Amino acid sequence: MTSGETSRLGQADMHIHSIASDGTASAAEILDYVERCLDLDVIAIADHERIEGAVECQRLARERGSRVDVVVGEEVTTRSGHLLGLFLQARLKRNQRVETTVAEIHEQGGLAIVPHPFSAFTLGMRKHAIMRVHLSTDRLVYWDALEGYNPSTAGRFGRAATIRLGAELGLPIVGNSDSHTLDTVGDGRTYFPGSSAEGYRRALLDRTTSGSCADWGLVRETFIYGRQVRKQVRDVARWGRRNLLKDDAPRDLGVPREQLVLQRQAESEYFSCRGGARPIGDLAERADRREFEEPSA
Repeated sequence: MTSGETSRLGQADMHIHSIASDGTASAAEILDYVERCLDLDVIAIADHERIEGAVECQRLARERGSRVDVVVGEEVTTRSGHLLGLFLQARLKRNQRVETTVAEIHEQGGLAIVPHPFSAFTLGMRKHAIMRVHLSTDRLVYWDALEGYNPSTAGRFGRAATIRLGAELGLPIVGNSDSHTLDTVGDGRTYFPGSSAEGYRRALLDRTTSGSCADWGLVRETFIYGRQVRKQVRDVARWGRRNLLKDDAPRDLGVPREQLVLQRQAESEYFSCRGGARPIGDLAERADRREFEEPSA
């Protein structure tokens, strides 16, 4: 790490949702907003069960030489609750044992973080599942951090317990917005030495991160969820037109169709190089048949 990197604390928000799942802004809109309006250095789009928006955001940032580093993330559902994977190369399988998904993240060279632990309002992971991973003897099954600062009701619910558990287990605590709207991006942040994505990764390994968030409150969350509901209604209506009226317009994931095709090819190549760890032909077929068509989770 250079002296220039250590002379300031970088700021990251690594839990942002786009219209590819249940967010209300596209990957391009999120990147534009962060570049124009915020002082974040690193972001990650982490959609539910998807990486299309994240890959597109990273592509746009690299193409334009953005000052913002973009990391590919995913908030994947496990049998024990939600799990945040960062620095991913390909989508994760959903509804697996949490140990299996954590290992899959690390096999990809990624980081495994528990988002909004203990939440009673979303699929927050409970302590017994967190401890199972923490006590595992498998070299690929371990936590990289706990998300202790999250401005939503889901995040506030377990904040104190999460921070205590992080101290007990010697795990770093991070802050993220869990944003589903543009105006909430950056409301939760992680501070770290440096200003790059790799600086963020090193800070987690060195346990030198800190976090903060600006809690939304009930009134603001009501408006946020109202916008999400309107977006979901549009997704369902579009799905109905495709399946009932045979309208061939694909679902809007906020990614150009040609880029989606390239993403599928890159994902297939990635798994092929790993010795066919996943059924690539079936994966691609399901992607074309289902990922473009189903209403978001």
